[in-house]
Amino acid sequence: MTGYDSLPPMPYQICTRCIMDTSDPDIEFDAAGVCNHCRNFDQHLRPHWHPDETGRRMLDAIVAKIKREGQSKSYDCAIGLSGGVDSSYLAYVARKQLGLRLLAVHVDGGWNSELAIRNIENIVRKLDVDLHTYVVDWEEMRDLQRAFLRAGLANQDVPQDHAFFAALYSNAQAYGLRFVLSGGNIATESVMPAEWAYNAMDLRHLEAVHRRFGNGRLQSFPRVNFFRYYFWNRYVKRMQVIRPLNYLPYVKDEAIATLERELGFQYYGGKHFESRFTKWQQLYYRRRKFGYDERRAYLSSLVLSGQMTRNQAVVALAGDTDSEREAEQDTDYVLKKLAVGEEEFRGLMAQPPRTFRDYPSNYLLFNTKTALREWLRSKGIHLHPNS
Repeated sequence: MTGYDSLPPMPYQICTRCIMDTSDPDIEFDAAGVCNHCRNFDQHLRPHWHPDETGRRMLDAIVAKIKREGQSKSYDCAIGLSGGVDSSYLAYVARKQLGLRLLAVHVDGGWNSELAIRNIENIVRKLDVDLHTYVVDWEEMRDLQRAFLRAGLANQDVPQDHAFFAALYSNAQAYGLRFVLSGGNIATESVMPAEWAYNAMDLRHLEAVHRRFGNGRLQSFPRVNFFRYYFWNRYVKRMQVIRPLNYLPYVKDEAIATLERELGFQYYGGKHFESRFTKWQQLYYRRRKFGYDERRAYLSSLVLSGQMTRNQAVVALAGDTDSEREAEQDTDYVLKKLAVGEEEFRGLMAQPPRTFRDYPSNYLLFNTKTALREWLRSKGIHLHPNS
């Protein structure tokens, strides 16, 4: 057994630079009390973060290349549009500031809030962007999500996230598009423990959990395996995932204000809360079953990127009580939609937490890929930054 119940207790400690603490079972601190997440930011992420004039020149060169390749096509590139702040602001920047012709791809996994639907409608209408919505078969999605709930895993968003990226890339390829824009960014997402949110692109892990705890078959559910995602798409199809927000000064509060002013956007109150399931997972499930608060990671990211002080992050973490009450109210909605009874749910919550290490996965393969990339960089061989 390699789950949480086999891990020795760790004396409580909180980072002296950000607000990550020992709710991350893999956290490490140096002699000054600074955690490994901060060191990872300094050593591995900051070198690829260019919110300055240098970054803008780099981005302009990338955009020029995208436009050249898109001259004979209906669109220059595809963009994943979830309705969240990151993807919404990226759509605004890409259309209004960079002048790109976008194919917006939205994957409906069955959990869109009404507010998210309105925001997406406003974005595509006011930016004059074509939208392709891929609707995931609900019975398959529900079966997968019940399987992950019964597996006792922390990252309950794996089914949603895997479907999102798999469908996004397949739609881009269907239109002959080689470039995909992603709202992923270092400024607001530099911190996230592996134990909290294991890689959603691990198809072996997803299918192993479903085989053990699911009931039906996955027929139309969009999937992509390790080889196709990391090698076929990137080196045969020569697809590139571009993260423009890493080349610009991306400040969350300023981005929200711009979206509200220009696109009639309404904020959800939290990161990724455009999905009712993700909001419930963050504010109820993970806290109650695993004892950690995902907002620690997001607030720590803002501290590291200079968007707030450590003290402000501490206050923000302690002050948000309304969303916690909303999450409790959402429990009935989530259980009813998943067709999980209250008695079964109480039993699942009482079982020992598990980690991705308790089930088959490609964790070692992912680590090998990362180690190989770092070794090549040490030799002066730089692959595409998204490889």
